[in-house]
Amino acid sequence: MFRKVLVANRGEIALRVIRACREMGILSVAVHSDVDAEAPHARFADEAVCIGPAPASASYLNVPALIAAAEVTGADAVHPGYGFLSENAEFADTCARCGLTFIGPRPEDMERWGDKVRARAFAKELGIPLMEGSAALRDTDAAVRAAEAVGYPVMLKAAGGGGGRGMKVLRSSGEVRRVFAQARNEAIAAFANGDLYVERFIEEPRHIELQVLSDGRGRVVVLGERECSIQRRHQKILEEAPSPAVSEELRADLSQTVQRAIRDSGYVSAGTVEMLMDERGQMTFMEMNTRIQVEHPVTELVTGIDLVVEQIRVAAGEPIEFPTEHAKPRGHAIECRINAEDPVTFAPRPGRITEYHAPSGPWVRTDSGVMAGFRVPSAYDSLLAKVITHGATRDQAIARMERALAETVVGGIPTNLPLHRRILADPDFRAGKLSTRFLERLGRG
Repeated sequence: MFRKVLVANRGEIALRVIRACREMGILSVAVHSDVDAEAPHARFADEAVCIGPAPASASYLNVPALIAAAEVTGADAVHPGYGFLSENAEFADTCARCGLTFIGPRPEDMERWGDKVRARAFAKELGIPLMEGSAALRDTDAAVRAAEAVGYPVMLKAAGGGGGRGMKVLRSSGEVRRVFAQARNEAIAAFANGDLYVERFIEEPRHIELQVLSDGRGRVVVLGERECSIQRRHQKILEEAPSPAVSEELRADLSQTVQRAIRDSGYVSAGTVEMLMDERGQMTFMEMNTRIQVEHPVTELVTGIDLVVEQIRVAAGEPIEFPTEHAKPRGHAIECRINAEDPVTFAPRPGRITEYHAPSGPWVRTDSGVMAGFRVPSAYDSLLAKVITHGATRDQAIARMERALAETVVGGIPTNLPLHRRILADPDFRAGKLSTRFLERLGRG
């Protein structure tokens, strides 16, 4: 097992990894920019190293500074969390060449799944159902032909994209011609990859993802699915497990398909296979995320499996040992992401937190990266905390979430707490009638 792990991230996920390390008897090293010097993750790690000024490019994305911090502190492994460098194959390779274990998949797995066009082709080879779509597109005429072959409306996507960026809905050849060159330039600027592709656009899809864990010794476990349909601008807001739309039969079929595909691919570590469910209930592959997800706690609460601990164990060469029955969901869990943002415009609203009270009590978990007095920087994502509840039933998990949010206090800056209260009270949400356009309907209500 590792002696010391450097956590190459910030906020709640950095603190989450630090906690897992402490429980395992592993020393932790936090890295921070100058504006994060008083952040909880920097205060609660065993050691903390400043790696640069506020811009992420000069700190949390600064590979030489991260490697130097690991070498100076004597770390023997690096956990990337999510975001930043978590799916950067070059960073994983650099860690390996410097004698550091990267706690995540191999660089070749990140490259294989990171390019969305290559991932689609690979998923097809592995037998995962695929949405109608195209190969990589590099000029407008090819894009028009591909869109017409798929049939309008289509979704234009960046092959190197992620987090909902670089996605446009197009309903005619005129729209394709109008936006293609601009979208290609945006993809090059954002992802250093100008390849685009099109997929059939589903008007009211559900976004459902399956959590996988593989130890490289032949053991692959699918730990159920998560419903992630409540999104704003393709960014998830609220997640739950299991999905109210997935039957036991469908869950068993999906798990078997994905388990076989992950085993055949040789993938090692935690990962998430993201799927879309159309109005007819048909499931098709969207993408594979080769990291721990923001919403991983809902899976942990319904399975009892600590995914971060398992990530670390697998990276250290240890086998998955928990019984298969733990993969089956027990009860229901919901997660609300609490962001520092204007509750009407949703624009990020950084500033100093004057008071903070995280909810607690039976069956409530809060993963937070802030505290009273902390100044939320403008340089990073606006996520402050995740509130997660568990219940024997979905209704009970909702009731506990309403109670937990009523106890949540964030003073000094606006948050999206009012939005979460509206979602939980909405009749369609209560009935499990969800799609990625749920918030559009809620806004019109």
